[in-house]
Amino acid sequence: MPTVSVNKQQLFELLGKQYTNEEFDELCFEFGIELDEDTTEEALKNNEEPELKLDIGANRYDLLCIEGIAQSLNEYLGRAETPKYKLSAPTTKLIIDKSTEQVRPFATGAVLRNIKFNEKSYASFIALQDKLHSNVCRNRSLVAMGTHDFDTMQGPIHYRALAPKDIKFVPLNQTKEFNGEELIEFYKSPEQKNNIGRFVHIIEDSPVFPVIMDDNNVVGSLPPLINSEHTKISLNTRNVFIDITATDRTKADIVLNILVSMFSRYCDEPFTVEPIEVVSEHNGQSRMAPDFNQRKMDVSVAYINSALGLEQTPAEIIACLKKMSLSAVASEDGKILHVSIPITRTDILHPCDIMEDAAVGYGFNNLPKGEKLSNANFIASALPINKISDIFRIASSQASWLEVLPLTLCSHDENFKFLRTTDDNTKAVKLANPKTLEYQVVRTTLLPGILKTVKENRKHSLPIKVFETGDVVFKNEALERKAYNERHWAAVYVGKNSGFEIIQGLLGKIMQTFRTNWIADFGAASSGRGYWIQQDDSLTTYFPGRGAKVVFRSKEGAEPQVIGQLGVLHPEVMNNFDLPYAASFVELNSEVFL
Repeated sequence: MPTVSVNKQQLFELLGKQYTNEEFDELCFEFGIELDEDTTEEALKNNEEPELKLDIGANRYDLLCIEGIAQSLNEYLGRAETPKYKLSAPTTKLIIDKSTEQVRPFATGAVLRNIKFNEKSYASFIALQDKLHSNVCRNRSLVAMGTHDFDTMQGPIHYRALAPKDIKFVPLNQTKEFNGEELIEFYKSPEQKNNIGRFVHIIEDSPVFPVIMDDNNVVGSLPPLINSEHTKISLNTRNVFIDITATDRTKADIVLNILVSMFSRYCDEPFTVEPIEVVSEHNGQSRMAPDFNQRKMDVSVAYINSALGLEQTPAEIIACLKKMSLSAVASEDGKILHVSIPITRTDILHPCDIMEDAAVGYGFNNLPKGEKLSNANFIASALPINKISDIFRIASSQASWLEVLPLTLCSHDENFKFLRTTDDNTKAVKLANPKTLEYQVVRTTLLPGILKTVKENRKHSLPIKVFETGDVVFKNEALERKAYNERHWAAVYVGKNSGFEIIQGLLGKIMQTFRTNWIADFGAASSGRGYWIQQDDSLTTYFPGRGAKVVFRSKEGAEPQVIGQLGVLHPEVMNNFDLPYAASFVELNSEVFL
């Protein structure tokens, strides 16, 4: 959870009341944040202004500055209305050059026109950027923002990607002009290692660097590292241009909306922002930014009342939601609430989030206890699939196999090429930005992890007999999440000989534990519940003629289904994992036994 430090006296003035520690701690608890520390005692000793350190939910980006905290608490207390954010007429453009596709392809921005800073609001403006950079921006790897004195720039603004040697400017708080290469070396120095230097790795290996320039080719910033001294903002700045560059457009829009919503209150016309036209040369499209259209979400009144154990009317729920910055209207029959979500509440993703806000607005301490919540089950119990997994574990360990717990991620080669299979792009979930080549995909079989574990323990005495019960993941475009987990069980026997009869014996032990008989005459539909294996030469992971699929019939007359595979692993597979032994492997889909 991020910790936000705010001036104690300033916050209480914004809230219109001087709170005792106990009163403010109670208010924070009711609202859903936590008072971590009050520095009053220490501050008085050091002749400093007391601060309050508040722990904020990691998804509440609107509470990362004193402006957002005061606004939200005042709305919760009924002292303020949710601001109505407005857009004025645009006066400039941000043109995204096609060259930026190579490095940070997305950009957006806005102008805070006729803004007035004082020392505290200016410091808060800078602090919010730092908090966003370390939170939603993932240390500037996803999003980076720059703020500029717009009066020093000539529109339209250009976002380009240039060769490092072609970028020349004086960076913020410096007097010497650097080109891109010199700037990288400067910020890699030991003195800058814990400052700007920790972000150098994001672009240093790129053949081109992203750069914000005005129409006179004057550099405004080199994202995600540093702004230009030429466009430096100060307490006297009246017009602020905000540039946002990103590898994730959604995150860029979130960051922009949070910045302008928090600080547009200091403009001559409060909560009014001047948009810019963002023209992308990647696809020839243009759009206006920021987008202040509120999201809409429908939620059932019965769902909220059932979850909270209440019998509130729609009007009462609407009043609770209003305290949490959410406006709502009821449908004609009063069964559905049409909720409008402001741009500051990016944490609202599902009706359950609205239900939670209704609970906060009502007061968790006021919720009924006992019989009114009797329809809810508060007794913890294992999921059925976890019970099945425990049965697999017990049966395998009774047969003298050892359990291993490999990682869920693996390299693309380990999941496909090393197993002598090909990727048809329909099954494996691939990471968009893997940190290393070792973690590129989410596994679709337990085999790579087990063989990697055996590889690291290959000096142990033979045979090595290990098993795993864990999840694999498959893509499914028809699902909302586009993917799903599936629980599998797998075991491998590694030794001087393949031990196929041993791995088949383990399969028999497992099936016996689940009261599943071996079916010799699997063509007979009257054979009842049982399993059998069928040779399958399409399984290229196994030695030719030594691979089979495991087929299962749940009950008499039911359609047989393939639930797994077993066989002697191909020598090439073993060599790919640096294992100079023979091995047999079995893997089953555990979920068929539910």
